[in-house]
Amino acid sequence: MTAIDLAAPFGHALKPYWAFDPKYINLNHGSYGSLPLPVLFSCTQNTILAERNPDKFHRVTYMPMLQESRKRVAELVGAEHDEIVLVPNATHGLNTVLRNFEWKQGDVIIGASTTYGAISRTIQYLADRSEQPRPEAYSIQYTFPMSHAEILDAFRARVREIKQLHASTEFSDAPLESLGYEEGSKKNKFVAVIDSVTANPGVLMPWKEMVRVCRKKAFWSVVDAAHSIGQETNINSAKRGLISGYPTVISGFTRNGAVPLYMCPNVIKQALQFRDGYDTNFVLQHEWTGTMDFIPYLSIPAALDFRNWLGGEAAINEYCHELAMAGGERLASVMGTKVMDKTGELTLNMTNVLLPLPVENTKGEVYSGEVLSAINSQLREKLLYEWNTYAAHYFHAGGWWCRCSAQVWNEESDFEYLGKAFNAICKEIKDTLLAEKRN
Repeated sequence: MTAIDLAAPFGHALKPYWAFDPKYINLNHGSYGSLPLPVLFSCTQNTILAERNPDKFHRVTYMPMLQESRKRVAELVGAEHDEIVLVPNATHGLNTVLRNFEWKQGDVIIGASTTYGAISRTIQYLADRSEQPRPEAYSIQYTFPMSHAEILDAFRARVREIKQLHASTEFSDAPLESLGYEEGSKKNKFVAVIDSVTANPGVLMPWKEMVRVCRKKAFWSVVDAAHSIGQETNINSAKRGLISGYPTVISGFTRNGAVPLYMCPNVIKQALQFRDGYDTNFVLQHEWTGTMDFIPYLSIPAALDFRNWLGGEAAINEYCHELAMAGGERLASVMGTKVMDKTGELTLNMTNVLLPLPVENTKGEVYSGEVLSAINSQLREKLLYEWNTYAAHYFHAGGWWCRCSAQVWNEESDFEYLGKAFNAICKEIKDTLLAEKRN
């Protein structure tokens, strides 16, 4: 690309800028990302640079390039330069945060039914450790569709319920800027792990309001912003929380393996993996954690340059959001079902649509664990091998749903094709795996 190059219009005209199979219809950008060819070429150049003189690259060249990547991410999210470091993946980032808390007996940590699986298991691990001290783990149940007001009501109610269970506990180990912070008062802590955008369903949570609730109550908030960066243009309005992002949406188009960890530097005492940086500051601990492929970290400037060439964050998000809303409705119409979010309150650039399969009112009424697993496998295999398309699919609130990620290369016709695929696959599932339930 040169300064005089003009980007193609959004839609199918942009597909040649990716390495997609020409016949593949990709509606699952949210899971793994999609590397544009100009960014891929930049990664290749950096790989060759590293291999030409590995010692010079690792000892001299790499560090200024890493600092530039961190600087660009900080500018994107509205953070200070020294509040951003890069880690290999979101699970690594969240584990870095959660394992740096000095847990005491009587501490509380709370997740949700929609917390990403690896993070949910980390929470449970912290509570299940054989060694003392360890926190007590709780969860909030969210059943979508829910409005933001209903989500906040459920969050507040569950917090009140947990505090009542710990009526004799003084939660005074609080963040420095919280309204309940008192110098020298550090008994127990209450930590809330909050999704900014949940994975399945892919919905926008009222996370900034949830962080404010935590601040008022002198709780710690750990925000998994996996799907925010690239969909929400500025996340620093809630910077008093602890935030970990995710590579596939950091700019949408980076090479997998580059994740920003955004937080107040004085909270982290030690990186999850360390070598020479032990007992140094937040940034230095994460600059070098051992030999690895650093090229994904260095792909960030090229990815952000490419997004700017396309028209910038506002133009990209306007197109993707409008397509998510319109495409979701078109998909629901083709399948004769419904979208999860009619109002748009829960929708950024991903839409959730009910699949044409039975919805059960009681757990196990239609779907046993074995049947759920078989349906999941059949949806995956048929979409990929017979229809050459994909959107995430999941079971929630008694029904099967899909989560479609609208991107700049997509058009409404992609949603229509996906609907035809799901109609055929779901009919086959009803005629085979669910045949006994129909009789």
